[in-house]
Amino acid sequence: MTGPLDLLLRECRLPDGLVMDIGCRDGRIVAIGRLARRSAARAISCEGRAVTPGLVDAHIHLDKALLTERTPSREGSLAEALRVTGEAKRGFTRDDIEARARRVLDMAVRQGTTAMRSHAEVDPIVGLMGFEALAALKREYAPAIDLQLCAFAQEGILQAPGTEALLREALRAGADLVGGVPYNDTDARRHIDIVFDLAAEFSVDVDFHTDFFDEPQHLHARYIAEQTMRRGWQGRVAVGHMCEMAALPPDEQASLARRLAEAGVAVIVLPATDLYLMGRKDVRSVRRGLAPARRLLGAGVTVAAATNNVRNAFTPFGTAGLPLMGYLLGVAGHLGGQADLSLLLDMLTTQPARILRVPDYGLTVGCRADLVVWDTDRPDEIITALAPCHLVTRAGRVILEHARSLTESWRT
Repeated sequence: MTGPLDLLLRECRLPDGLVMDIGCRDGRIVAIGRLARRSAARAISCEGRAVTPGLVDAHIHLDKALLTERTPSREGSLAEALRVTGEAKRGFTRDDIEARARRVLDMAVRQGTTAMRSHAEVDPIVGLMGFEALAALKREYAPAIDLQLCAFAQEGILQAPGTEALLREALRAGADLVGGVPYNDTDARRHIDIVFDLAAEFSVDVDFHTDFFDEPQHLHARYIAEQTMRRGWQGRVAVGHMCEMAALPPDEQASLARRLAEAGVAVIVLPATDLYLMGRKDVRSVRRGLAPARRLLGAGVTVAAATNNVRNAFTPFGTAGLPLMGYLLGVAGHLGGQADLSLLLDMLTTQPARILRVPDYGLTVGCRADLVVWDTDRPDEIITALAPCHLVTRAGRVILEHARSLTESWRT
């Protein structure tokens, strides 16, 4: 395609190591190659820096981020995190939720995230307040990030009467999908069924938190896969955590991976939270509690690494930066070979984009021009060295540029 470009990124290093120019027009990538002769409204020399598609965070909780001062982690257990966060929610206000979520969105955008799925807790404690606060931010941040909102039943459905009606109300109000947490209810299978029923009623995708324990005592993922196939929801279901899978013998891991692949159920690994909360009772050889990403990918399952929580009782750490999640998963999951590092980058880009069903996503002609240029000429250093973000484009428009300076007075 000829004609002037809106944006020309010169000398970008692609994930395969080649250095090429990227031309953008009307929000799309229209050319990749040697484009020195092409005119552009704006041309930027990237000087061999690595470029990737925008990062995609498939699982985060914006509404309960940045709560460590209100909910300090003392026991470090999942039960404590559920309890103290539930108590803290009683003091939430819409302004409070918006202020904390805005800080996290800013962190994420500044580190190259251009698409995100946030769970918005909907229950009798907060009603629709959290969803409404995040819906306002979804509109505000639309120029910078594609934000999906999952109406989410954190406190259960059966044990929290009124939640099902609130989920339905949130879906009517525009929630993008529906989610649940079967291990935190009185009847896990009925909980799963209700979530699927709502998904069918509103024709939306489904996202569960599941099997978040050291021992394989629940394995609700098996029932979720069964219901996914029975209801024809293949490719529209994701499960987060899946820690119990790591405790299965290899043959049972392989069997479950095949079942998830057949059902088209994606898995989202949440390294910071899973490493922090799992293995708490182990006194030697403490377990990592991470879902076996390599085995799942090998079976054909879509797998992403995502943030989950940022500085609350579930995870007292975090910067909302996805490269850190790749770093943690690489170290704890023994994913350090060159091929592994490429897989890790996929788990922050192409794999979660598939889960969110982001259209026209990638680094090829025709894809929308959501791109990140990094301060490194080695794509693997985005994860291995946490190379900083240099520039971000959204729909072919530069939305963020980092200017850095360093004075090493000691050298003089």
